Amino acid sequence: MPPIRRNRRAMPGPAMTPELQRMDWMPSPPLAPIDSPLDLDHLSRMTLGDAELEQEVLAMFAEQAVRLVATMAALPTEAAVLAHKLKGSARGIGAFAVADAAASLEIAIQTGHDQRHAFAALKEAVTEARAAIEAILKA
Repeated sequence: MPPIRRNRRAMPGPAMTPELQRMDWMPSPPLAPIDSPLDLDHLSRMTLGDAELEQEVLAMFAEQAVRLVATMAALPTEAAVLAHKLKGSARGIGAFAVADAAASLEIAIQTGHDQRHAFAALKEAVTEARAAIEAILKA
């Protein structure tokens, strides 16, 4: 069987090379567990070291987390979507235990397995994160 030939037409103009930009390396979240419910180094990177922005983002997250957990308490049909939203917000501020618990709840809802236990774990993680946030905001 003869080799397949592709039609290689000459492209008009100079050869197009995609522009490559050098981006600064940003470390990933820690693989080893941290002692605090919040990874403050991650938060600082995400807010570009702006302490005022950190305070604002933490306050917004605390309010959002309480609202979402209260809404998810009855495990409504949109609970997986709400857990997904909380997971993303938690990752953004470095509340990785909350993010992991929200991901577990999202999976539990999708698979129909142990939703109450996953919700209880999420509620506990949010409570710990909020306590850490309150301590930071009062300092």
